[in-house]
Amino acid sequence: MMGYALRRLLAMIPVFFVVSGVVFLIVHLVPGDPVDNLIRTGSSPDQRAAIIARYGLDRSIVEQYLTWLGNVAQGDLGTAIVMRRPVADLILANLAPSLALGTWALAFSAVFGILAGALAATYRDRFVDHSLMGLSLLGSTVPTFWLGLLMIMLFAVQLGWVPVSGARHWTSLILPVLTVGLGGMALVAQVTRVAMIETAREDFVMLLHAKGLSRFRIQIAHVLRHALIPVVTILSLRIGLIVGGSVTVEYVFARPGLGSLLIRALGQRDYPLIQGCLLFLAMAVMLGTLLGDLLQAAMDPRQREEAAA
Repeated sequence: MMGYALRRLLAMIPVFFVVSGVVFLIVHLVPGDPVDNLIRTGSSPDQRAAIIARYGLDRSIVEQYLTWLGNVAQGDLGTAIVMRRPVADLILANLAPSLALGTWALAFSAVFGILAGALAATYRDRFVDHSLMGLSLLGSTVPTFWLGLLMIMLFAVQLGWVPVSGARHWTSLILPVLTVGLGGMALVAQVTRVAMIETAREDFVMLLHAKGLSRFRIQIAHVLRHALIPVVTILSLRIGLIVGGSVTVEYVFARPGLGSLLIRALGQRDYPLIQGCLLFLAMAVMLGTLLGDLLQAAMDPRQREEAAA
């Protein structure tokens, strides 16, 4: 297992360089100039040139990338141009609200997604199956920002059950968690259903039926347990939501977090802050994928054997 983990970790190194390069190029291709937010009206060209030189924006893209990459390797994400604070400090200051939103949304998706998928697989081709899969299809296709606005109109404005926005009370988490979690729940339910149906066709399941075990016990204790391998992979890919929350959802509900910080940085064309946020979110997705591979390998030794072959 340690050898497999080491190989997967080493395989992430070239991926990191590719991701960092893409993030850097995308940020610098965005129209606009962060210097425009710093200079005052009527500033001379010399003053503008001095500010550009101070932040190294007068150098070539390659030089800027290599300098930034070297600083990142030392744990320095740079200093925000507009806010004039270290990027790492800004990310850490906005990390807790995003972690709260992402963690609860992931837990909601996992619990109710697996439950819905298991029920749909157990009552395959019946009313329960068609209803749950229809709802999951609807949940996976509705845009999160539109769903968030609908929930605000219904539960916050019309019924007044929860706050409209902000993060002053734990009840302000309910609507954002539902908005983010419903999409993940739909995906988990669909994967769980398909995996359980495929597992139910295995020979060992027929043997369990022949031994006289109840259908419910077979479905929950055996079929579901074996079907959780692809579900774990899907959930691990969504670990990026734990760190990044949801950019659009945080914006719709006016919540603090990495998503709101990223949108603010995009509006200000703050290159170091945008690069730091995007790289942080990309690393969260990469680490989530690594964790999913390790969990899947721990649950299924055949994967470790195939990787070593």
